[in-house]
Amino acid sequence: MSAPLLPQLQSVLAPAGEAGASITSLSWVLIIGATLIFVFVMTLLAWALRGREGARPVSTRLWILGGGVMFPLVVLTALLAWSMARTPGWMERPPPGALIVGITARMWWWEVRYRDPATGRDVTLANELHLPVGRPVWLGLSSPDVIHSFWVPALGGKMDMVPGRVDHLMVQVDQPGTWRGQCAEYCGEQHARMALHVVAHTPAGFDTWLAAQALPAVAPEGALLERGRDAFLAQRCNVCHTVRGVAEEGRLGPDLTHVGGRLYLGAGTLLNQPGAMAQWVAHTQAIKPGARMPSSADMDAGTLAALAAWLEHLQ
Repeated sequence: MSAPLLPQLQSVLAPAGEAGASITSLSWVLIIGATLIFVFVMTLLAWALRGREGARPVSTRLWILGGGVMFPLVVLTALLAWSMARTPGWMERPPPGALIVGITARMWWWEVRYRDPATGRDVTLANELHLPVGRPVWLGLSSPDVIHSFWVPALGGKMDMVPGRVDHLMVQVDQPGTWRGQCAEYCGEQHARMALHVVAHTPAGFDTWLAAQALPAVAPEGALLERGRDAFLAQRCNVCHTVRGVAEEGRLGPDLTHVGGRLYLGAGTLLNQPGAMAQWVAHTQAIKPGARMPSSADMDAGTLAALAAWLEHLQ
C-alpha cells in the first residue's frame, strides 16, 4: 500500500476529489464574503459613531430597505444560484463501472463491505474505507440503531444515516492518500470517538488490497501465535467477532480477519502500533467508556500477550 500511515488533516479546505473541491470553493466564498461584509458593517458603524456635524441623516427606512432587505436578498439569491449550479445532481443508480461499497454505522464504529470480484462474496472490514483513484464509488449508507452521519470533508458533504433507510453518496478520489472522516450526528456517549479513515490506492494497488482482504486469516506460526488463537476462542471473543478461517459466527463487533493491518483501533481511538492491541483488549472501557466490548483486565499477562500478538499478525 502506498498510502501514508497518518491521515491528512480533517478539513474541508483540503479536497481530494471533485465534490470536495466544489464544497471548498463554496467555503472560501462564504469566508471571504462574510469577512468583507463584516468589515463593511464595522466601517459603517465607525462612521455613524463619529457623528460628523452638519451631515444629513440618512432615512431609517432607506437603511432598512437597502441594508436589511435588498442587500441580503441579492446576495443570498446569487449565492443560492451559484451553489445550485455546482451541486451534482442526485443519481438513482450508480454510473457504469462504479465501485459499490456498503457502509453501516454502528455504536460506535463503521462496518464496511465490498464484493469480492473473484467469488462474489462479501468482504467485510471496519473503520477504514479503501478506494481506487480515479474511479467513481457509490456508497450505500445505513444504520441499524440510531441516526449517524457520514462525513469525510475531503470527499464531499455529509449524509445522514437513518435507521430503516439506505441512502447513497457518490465520491471519487483524485490522488492516493489517507483522509479522516467522522460521524457528524450526535449518536451517543462515544460519538466523538467514531472516526473513519479513507485510504486511496492506485487502481492496481486497490485490486491487490481487495484480493488480500478476501483471503481468510493467516495461519499462526509458532507456539505464541497458536496460543493467541486458542485464547481468542477460549475467551469467547468469537461470540462478537468474526475471523474468517478461525471463527465465522461473530456479528456484533467488527470483523477482525485482517485487523493487524489497519491504521487504528477502536474507530480511530488508538494508533495501531506495538502495544496498542494489548492495551485495547485489557482496558477497553477505560479507553472508550460505553463501548459494547468489555475490558479484559483480569486476563493473565501471558494470555493477553499471546492474544495481542496473534491479532497483530492478522494482516
